[in-house]
Amino acid sequence: MTTSPKTSADDSREPPRTARGSRTRALLVGAARTVFERDGYLGARLVDITTEAGTAAGSFYTYFTGKEDIFTAVLAEVQEEMLHPHVREMTANDVPLAVIEASNRAYLRAYQRNANLMRLLEQVANVDDTFRELRRRRSQAFARRNARSIEDLQRRGLADPSLDPLLAASALSSMVSRTAYAAFVLGDQWDFEELVATLTRLWGNALRIPAEGVR
Repeated sequence: MTTSPKTSADDSREPPRTARGSRTRALLVGAARTVFERDGYLGARLVDITTEAGTAAGSFYTYFTGKEDIFTAVLAEVQEEMLHPHVREMTANDVPLAVIEASNRAYLRAYQRNANLMRLLEQVANVDDTFRELRRRRSQAFARRNARSIEDLQRRGLADPSLDPLLAASALSSMVSRTAYAAFVLGDQWDFEELVATLTRLWGNALRIPAEGVR
């Protein structure tokens, strides 16, 4: 699959300036998610999306340049959910492993809810350079967030100071995401709580965080 500059995932329309426009755009994004999950990326048609949304076909191009653009919008919503900002920051009063555990739990639950889209992203990224780059940027967003937490732990003397925070975060984030892919897309049968506990322990072991304080 090739993607021309005209239809690249970065070539999106300006955001709506009215409440009505925002509602219409959100309706199209929700409809697109339904169609992509039902028909797959290649099988999805724009007419199916506008029919699902109950909007005129011409309205689509007010908000999106094409199928690549609206798929990117769907994925952006999922990424925001999976970054779970409510457990993003650590403070001096947090028990490190408890925060890591909460973060892993929230990520795995979000991945489980969005497994069909994660499967589609994996498929499309393997054949389309635009979405391969989008997938790479998505991974970097998770790694940068986790690197900030690792740096905070290092400053507090609670994590191995010899580790490069970004490299460590990239490796550990990849471990969690691939485990989630195996469990929720490929169908590996693991108890959910065991997944959370094991991934949290591996994070703690890798960063040399004391075991005390895990909820």
